[in-house]
Amino acid sequence: MTNEELKIKLSELLSTVTFEEAGQWLNVNMDPKDWLSFAGSLRNHPELNFDYLFCLTCIDWKTHLSMVYHLESTQYRHTIVIKSKLDRNQPQIESASYIWRTAEFHEREVYELFGVNFLNHPDLRLLILPDGWEGKFPLRKDFEDPVNMIRL
Repeated sequence: MTNEELKIKLSELLSTVTFEEAGQWLNVNMDPKDWLSFAGSLRNHPELNFDYLFCLTCIDWKTHLSMVYHLESTQYRHTIVIKSKLDRNQPQIESASYIWRTAEFHEREVYELFGVNFLNHPDLRLLILPDGWEGKFPLRKDFEDPVNMIRL
């Protein structure tokens, strides 16, 4: 399926999506409140079959956070990037761990490093950082390390 055909199909699934033309893959912007149902459609739609979540990360833009999901269909070999803008003061989005099992650990990492709350996550707790790091998000741009070596 070409990017143009993907745009048509994705717009049929969720009319509010927008697209970015730059980049290697088709970039899709969407509202976080639509994420869970849209993600399920991406995984289960027979013409799309996005069965592989190969990257899940977050970006701090200082004014807001963006969740970024890279998805691929191993059957059809098409790839898309889903982006969703989150409120920086209370970032939350539904967990995709019930749709793509690999999201479970990726979401835990984003939770501890950026502070994104993944609603209905089966085990949302620290993954990498030691106890005592709760509430300190080291990959946010306003984070200051304890010895003040890095300042953004």
